Amino acid sequence: MSERDTVVVTGFGPFRQFLENPSWRAAQALKLAGLGDRTDVYIKEVPVSYVQTQNIIEELWRTVNPKFAVHLGVARGSSIVLLEQTGKNVGYSDRDVCGFCPESHCCIEGGPEKLDSVVNMRAVSKVFKQAGMDVIYSRDAGRYLCDFAYYLSLYHGQRKAAFIHVPSSGSLASADRLVPLLQSLIQVMLQQLEDPGAAVR
Repeated sequence: MSERDTVVVTGFGPFRQFLENPSWRAAQALKLAGLGDRTDVYIKEVPVSYVQTQNIIEELWRTVNPKFAVHLGVARGSSIVLLEQTGKNVGYSDRDVCGFCPESHCCIEGGPEKLDSVVNMRAVSKVFKQAGMDVIYSRDAGRYLCDFAYYLSLYHGQRKAAFIHVPSSGSLASADRLVPLLQSLIQVMLQQLEDPGAAVR
């Protein structure tokens, strides 16, 4: 019998007007929906806090050691799904929900300036755009907790991570449309992880 893989899915905690963050709701719904018979989904809520995000991401890679990690965040005012390719190390100057900002303004002192996911997000987004879905490729995750979490995960997980910005408005903001799309996106990413040419065919 083949061994089961674990995929970590995170969503963020309350933030500004989002008393329940849509990204965490989506992570919980993904856990219920699953990612197929061979994959276990491990979910974790991440507070919008630099210190706690750093501790949680490091711990997930150390203790759960997933095959792949998918981090979800909400794109305010957006009605599309954004697949982020790159996490940036420096330029963090906005305060978190605790009023804190890293003194160094970076994720990992001395770390690479940026890290790209091993998954080709441009190729993945192309598959879904051709199918008429509102999925866009992006190289700028926004220099806030989303970008911060993504960079840390890419750093600690040998770049085996993805960041997906989910919409806060429009038809894709409803769970019954968003969750099947996220399932499909993550399954294509996992295929590409197994076979780097998979999403391009």
